[in-house]
Amino acid sequence: MSYPGYPPSGYPAFPGYPPTGQESAYPPAGQYPYPAVPGGFPPMGGGAYPAAPPSGGFPGVAGYPASGGYPVPGGYPGAPQPGGMPSYPGAPTGPGFGVPPGGSSFGCYPQPPSQSYGGGGPAQMPAGYPGGQMPTPMPSQEMLYSGSPEGDLHVCHAAMTQSTQGTIRAASNFDAGRDAEILRKAMKGFGTDEQTIVDVVANRSNDQRQNIKAAFKTMYGKDLIKDLKSELSGNMEELILALFMPTTYYDAWSLRHAMKGAGTQERVLIEILCTRTNQQIQEIVRCYQSEFGRDIEKDIRADTSGHFERLLVSMCQGNRDENQTVDYQKAQADAQRLYQAGEGKLGTDESSFNMVLASRSFPQLQATVEVYSKIANRDLLSSIGREFSGNVENGLKAIVQCALNRPAFFAERLYHSMRGAGTDDSTLVRIIVTRSEIDLVQIKQMFTQMYQKTLATTIASDTSGDYRRLLLAIVGQ
Repeated sequence: MSYPGYPPSGYPAFPGYPPTGQESAYPPAGQYPYPAVPGGFPPMGGGAYPAAPPSGGFPGVAGYPASGGYPVPGGYPGAPQPGGMPSYPGAPTGPGFGVPPGGSSFGCYPQPPSQSYGGGGPAQMPAGYPGGQMPTPMPSQEMLYSGSPEGDLHVCHAAMTQSTQGTIRAASNFDAGRDAEILRKAMKGFGTDEQTIVDVVANRSNDQRQNIKAAFKTMYGKDLIKDLKSELSGNMEELILALFMPTTYYDAWSLRHAMKGAGTQERVLIEILCTRTNQQIQEIVRCYQSEFGRDIEKDIRADTSGHFERLLVSMCQGNRDENQTVDYQKAQADAQRLYQAGEGKLGTDESSFNMVLASRSFPQLQATVEVYSKIANRDLLSSIGREFSGNVENGLKAIVQCALNRPAFFAERLYHSMRGAGTDDSTLVRIIVTRSEIDLVQIKQMFTQMYQKTLATTIASDTSGDYRRLLLAIVGQ
């Protein structure tokens, strides 16, 4: 299956941009195959690209080879399933991240639905995209330009915040004691009222679930998690327990479980460490130390090796540039450096790829990707596939994919978790839970447009029982 939007077919025009008389576009619309999102680079809408820099700037346009572009689905198979959830430790009962709109952010994740990191937001698809409806309208972007007499161009993305949206939002008129009583009745006596449990947990934010947990212990002197574990089993148990874990703890637990025991689930490490913001990663690192008494960097070094180890160590520093200003001069220099480190020489200078992809902001990486395609006559994802293999290839591609369109990255991961015989339930649970209050609405849109069927339909055909009912309640129709 070819990746949607490739071969390039152009982007729909963004009304009112470019201004009349400034229609020349640079770079050409629809050049890059990965679905683009608003709020990132390039600005969406075909002619919405900034005007070409003066002579002496970027090299001439070079088209993609017919076989280039995003790799055929199948390159990201789901990670092996963890061998069951361990007993839930005494995780802190403080606030998580789900807060009512307009409230302050909590804990590890920026408050939905507005985030400032690149790569999120409602997905804007190229014209001619196979499948469904156009996504929600993109937010406005204000582009500020300044150029030196020598022709150096710098672009400031002055309004880079993206409107992302989770499927779960904090319930209004929330009463933790009332919910604790409802859950207690659902688990008391003969049998368990799973539908009542679904109705409560699927309609409360993570922060509210932490409050329910605390109220339950206060009211009944019992641990809600232990009671739930005694009443549930299998995938339903794993999903419920994931929903009741504080968000940072769940990421830290997932990383620990991926490196615990024989073997390493490298794709879990990639999925978390290559997609989170600096603040999220720093919180995860601290939680990993406090909850498990271990240094995550040491565990990474013990469980991985070579250039993949170095990439993950870079990621767990949580020190990526998050400045939203895009410097085209730097983008050109970085693109040239990447070309000389790979396609332009025999062998590969892996450290140059690590340096650029691990340290540059996501908007800056988007600009670098565009310039690279002109220099190399090939897109960067294709070049990474030619120069690398295995886990380091997957890690580098994940960074580029998230810079271009984070919801599309997670949509692809979800697709592969349910593709073929069997279901990678741990990956399915992890992504649905961790993105439910951030950008699951946009992930659903991308899933439909990339695979011509809805996420809910796919989940319904791959799961069953109360597990399916709860997943669908979180995802929505």
